[in-house]
Amino acid sequence: MDIHLRLARWVRAHPGTLDTCLALAIFVFLVLPFAGASGYGVVVAVSVALLVPLAWRRSHVLLSAGIIAGISVLQLVLGVDPVPAQFVVLITLYTLAAYAPRWASIGGLGLTVLAAAVGPARYGDLLGLGGDQFVLSTIPLFLVLVFFIEALVLLAWTMGDLARSRRRTYQALEDRTRRLEVERQQERDLAAADERSHIAREMHDIVAHSLSVIITQADGARYASAQAPELAVQTLGTIADTGRGSLREMRRLLGVLRGDETASTRPLPTLDDVDSLIQSVRRSGVRVACRRNGKPRRPLPLGAELTAYRVVQESLTNVLKHAGANTSAEVELGYGPRGLTVTVDDDGRGAAPDPSTAGAGQGITGMTERVRLYDGTVSAGPRTGGGYRVEAFIPYTQA
Repeated sequence: MDIHLRLARWVRAHPGTLDTCLALAIFVFLVLPFAGASGYGVVVAVSVALLVPLAWRRSHVLLSAGIIAGISVLQLVLGVDPVPAQFVVLITLYTLAAYAPRWASIGGLGLTVLAAAVGPARYGDLLGLGGDQFVLSTIPLFLVLVFFIEALVLLAWTMGDLARSRRRTYQALEDRTRRLEVERQQERDLAAADERSHIAREMHDIVAHSLSVIITQADGARYASAQAPELAVQTLGTIADTGRGSLREMRRLLGVLRGDETASTRPLPTLDDVDSLIQSVRRSGVRVACRRNGKPRRPLPLGAELTAYRVVQESLTNVLKHAGANTSAEVELGYGPRGLTVTVDDDGRGAAPDPSTAGAGQGITGMTERVRLYDGTVSAGPRTGGGYRVEAFIPYTQA
């Protein structure tokens, strides 16, 4: 980092130390030489009184400026001659313009302008404007002197006001930087949470369905092995095929997480794959029928078709897990004027799931989250005549 940047940072971090050093420097060069001389006690006392408030000119702006202004006014009233350290009035005016409230800044400017006009008239003898000189001959010199002093006053105040503007701009940039950093962190957290939810939904959809099919087939194979070995062999083949399919899906998902481009471009399930999904469920012993009604007014994006596929998959998984034996289900894909309606009905035990099943309700939550991404709705609950119904609607407009 450059030296001037380090110095500026140190100055902003240690304002009190800098002000104290300034007061000590002025004392050493402009006051200390008079301390050992006789007849300069008033000069030293007034100078010290003017310099001490500089140590807290930024921490207690109004108090410091008030003390220095009061001492200067007393000098004018009592006729005490100006001292070499009198220029601290300009430093105080700069401080008021830079750090004080606006009313104090304007008030300090007005008071200093007035004092700059009264001072030359009050101390004209010291400046060579009095004595036996003709009055008209001193007026031009007086005006030039007043103009010079007023220019110094306005310059000090203007520099302080520019410092105020620069400081406020710097503070605004710092605040904006902090806000941007907070917003960036919030966006990262939201993105991470959304990605975790997406991964959780994919894992649930892949693993839950496959394991439900495998468990159902394994139970059937165990009972059939004693009486119909050939059926047990067929069932074990279904288990193997289901496990291989689930393993492929898991590898694809893990490939996406690792950034494997070949895995991430693998085709995702669509509504055309619903028939093969239903076939796998039928092999588990559940009677499933599928109906397709209507024609789509416009093609659904692949993401919307994947969502509809996952709704059917999760609904049939719930049938396998909770509906009980001798259950039949019906899947209906209906294209209406506003969008696609997916309905899955079964005649099983309805809303009485297996109490030993952990994580119940996650599938419905996952379906709802998926469908909401496309501005759709999901409703799930027991049917009036028995069984259970899941109905999801995905509109065309936001699909």
